[in-house]
Amino acid sequence: MDDIVKQALAKWPNVPHCYGWLGLDARGNWYMRDDRTQAEGAFPAAKGSMLRHDKLIDFIHRNYEHDDEGQWFFQNGPQRVYVELEAAPMVWRVAEEGEGFTVTSHTGQAVEVSDCLLDESGRLYLAAPLGLGLVHTQDVGIAAEAVERGLWTPEAARAGELPQRFGHVMSPAARHADQAAASAAPAKQ
Repeated sequence: MDDIVKQALAKWPNVPHCYGWLGLDARGNWYMRDDRTQAEGAFPAAKGSMLRHDKLIDFIHRNYEHDDEGQWFFQNGPQRVYVELEAAPMVWRVAEEGEGFTVTSHTGQAVEVSDCLLDESGRLYLAAPLGLGLVHTQDVGIAAEAVERGLWTPEAARAGELPQRFGHVMSPAARHADQAAASAAPAKQ
């Protein structure tokens, strides 16, 4: 986390969290979702505007984390901006190097793969200590080579079961809305 972000947290510790305004698609692109976009529907059906400013994207990458409940967020100064996920919290880039393969997250972190999963739609996921991620569509052929060489053995998985299995929340906004509705409901007598 950036020092400037840590300083802002110390100075303003009680800034409300932000939900629904930022999305991460299956290719590792970030989307800003204004009020109008959010009113059009949930992410990814209503994506919003793709971020293209390299310095902003780098700032998001350096400050992208998860809380104890498995909700991923971008720490923007004193405010947590929770992220709506299209596929998984990470998008992996795979490269072939010599006799092996390297895997790097969309945020630029190199990881060691612990599990390989193939969902019912043929999407390839890799698990690492950093979290679960979807292999970028441009790198599926390279990942297939790792499978062919026996370095990774895909396990059949259902996409809808992966969040619970790997402990991440696909839509913190929906979860927050559900919790707010439950706390506002009158108590049963």
